[in-house]
Amino acid sequence: MYKIGQKELDAIGEVLFSGKVFRYGVGGACANFETRYAQYLGVKHVLMTSSGTTSLAAALVSQNIGPGDEVLVPACTYIASAIAVLAAGAIPVVIDIDESLTMSPAAAEAAIRPHTKALLPVHMWGMPADMDALMAIAKRHNLKIIEDACQGVGGGYRGRKLGSIGDAGAFSFNYYKNMTCGEGGAVVTSCDEAVIRMGCMIDCCRFYWDGRQANGTPFVSSGARASEIEGAIMNCQLDRIDDMITKMRNQKKRILAETADTGLKPLKANSLDYECGTHVGFLLPSAEHAIEFQKIQSCTIAGKTGRHVYTEWDPIFAKQGAHHPTLNPYNLKENADCRRDLTKDQCAASLEILNRSIMVGTHPDRSEDDTSKLIENLRRAAKQVL
Repeated sequence: MYKIGQKELDAIGEVLFSGKVFRYGVGGACANFETRYAQYLGVKHVLMTSSGTTSLAAALVSQNIGPGDEVLVPACTYIASAIAVLAAGAIPVVIDIDESLTMSPAAAEAAIRPHTKALLPVHMWGMPADMDALMAIAKRHNLKIIEDACQGVGGGYRGRKLGSIGDAGAFSFNYYKNMTCGEGGAVVTSCDEAVIRMGCMIDCCRFYWDGRQANGTPFVSSGARASEIEGAIMNCQLDRIDDMITKMRNQKKRILAETADTGLKPLKANSLDYECGTHVGFLLPSAEHAIEFQKIQSCTIAGKTGRHVYTEWDPIFAKQGAHHPTLNPYNLKENADCRRDLTKDQCAASLEILNRSIMVGTHPDRSEDDTSKLIENLRRAAKQVL
């Protein structure tokens, strides 16, 4: 969905010829992007990372989540959401989604147990989770909220930017996202203590670059720094994002409006006026209807997206949470009382929703005429299938 142009190429060249490709921790393109993105999101702190996965892990660790803790994860998300929980030493507990394809607040509250430490809502397909309901649940049960906004870059929820609402948020800037530098990501928070732990997770020598801080004890971690090349690209991408999101959001609203009389049921929208608008989703009467619809009109069936559905998370089913048995969270005595088992039918209600949900992508460069043709095709497919 992203756009790359001469501006990005010029920025890369400037960094290369400067001889300052590596981020040393003070100033430069990465620091500039972090400052600008924090202002854009309305948070105090942003740190660039190597990926969305490392961003999620840093966000979890920043909230002191680790062995002995459970984190509730929705049944529809990329496997990295669950893997990040394991990287923190905790156990992911998979729960149902609702018809927004995001974490069901009812399922979340029903799943809370003594070891539950956090909720990890995911803004899938650029569509926000029901953050008001989830934040209320977290407050009632004294839980942390870690927002997985990897697919929600540039989107919002009722006036607030996705990723800025919970205790910490994570973003991905890989090839498939609304803003990209090929790979990369960012982790965000407004907590001064949390950002110190985030920094240690991202850069094991951050305490050295920033000076030995009296209020933070360094700990060992793997490196997940972004390069100055990535920072340079992201500064350009940030200049593009709002125009792209506005075009996609308006395109989605037009498609929904002009298919409203077809019998196609839109997916539940928690914040249509602020979401990314990258996809238009419809909930068909059955999985069979979805298959027939796909034969007529190109679309994606949400339940057929591989590692974005929990039934395809092989390492989680195998309880292979680390490269060595001693480090595997599933083997830690602290996690003995956590819910470590996952079954294929654990979230059957989610599978039923996903297998009859069809997704049609928007695009910021799609013309009005091409949008009209898409709407015509959707109407024709609906007439034949419904």
